[in-house]
Amino acid sequence: MIRNMRKTFHLCLSGGDEVIFRDTEDYHRGFNTLALALYKSDSVGLVESIMSTHLHTLVQTSAPDRFMYYFRNSYSKYFNSKYLRRGRLGEKGYFSLEVVGYHHTLAAASYVLRNAVHHGVAPTPFAYRHSSANAIFRKETGKSDVTGNLPLKSYYKYLPKGTTCPSGYIMDSSGLIKRESVLDLADIEHMFGTPRSFLFYMNRLSGEEWRREQEKDNNSSAPVSLDMIERNVSFQNLSEMLNHESGRSNYKVLTDIELCSLVDKEILPLRGKRSIYELSVHEKLELLKQICTKTHIPESRVCRCLAM
Repeated sequence: MIRNMRKTFHLCLSGGDEVIFRDTEDYHRGFNTLALALYKSDSVGLVESIMSTHLHTLVQTSAPDRFMYYFRNSYSKYFNSKYLRRGRLGEKGYFSLEVVGYHHTLAAASYVLRNAVHHGVAPTPFAYRHSSANAIFRKETGKSDVTGNLPLKSYYKYLPKGTTCPSGYIMDSSGLIKRESVLDLADIEHMFGTPRSFLFYMNRLSGEEWRREQEKDNNSSAPVSLDMIERNVSFQNLSEMLNHESGRSNYKVLTDIELCSLVDKEILPLRGKRSIYELSVHEKLELLKQICTKTHIPESRVCRCLAM
């Protein structure tokens, strides 16, 4: 397939009010599944960010539906098997936005990379492990690769059964396919221009400057903005995300992954349960009250970790 037939899309799959990445293994399998979906659909990945309840990615593809099918189908099978769950994982559809123009693409990539900041999970994009922010200008920003490579014969442990890892994909010792072996980081680095420019965009606040900059593309596409990128993520409003972006967040509270670990590794074993999906509605309501009292975490966050 000729590469210039591909178009650039921002794609987002949301779990709605349900956490669909509960532990580090899930985040790793999520990216590995994304990497395989890129290969199977003859697509090129640019940037991505995997959050507890949703996934953002910027992809060059001629078949966004096929890419999302491969990703969703494979990851759903893994998640449902691991957590004794049934049914479709995530919302019925997914959000797709074709991105046209250099400045529009730059804005979309920046918003995807800063997603953890907007959701109050990390104070900077580089403090969040589950995105490609730390893979861009790695050498120039002083990021060293401290993980060794896994022997090829062991890759199968971290991939769907019967899957062969594409040539060129390299897996680290934790079972995560390295982002630099999958994503077109050279294209992204060329787009940002220099390491200093990249750091500028990672710290730039939302505002009218983003809109005015995108007007330089001189096309009919609406400017890419935070509320547009987060259109199908329903549990957080724009004002909250802007507050997080300005650094007004409490990063000492439990994250979703920490809360899910508390539930899955500590609370459920005491109740003789292997998964939250084995709990009755009554048991979930009981746990909701217990956890909120103990942690002072808002009910909405505990509900999504309990899939209520």
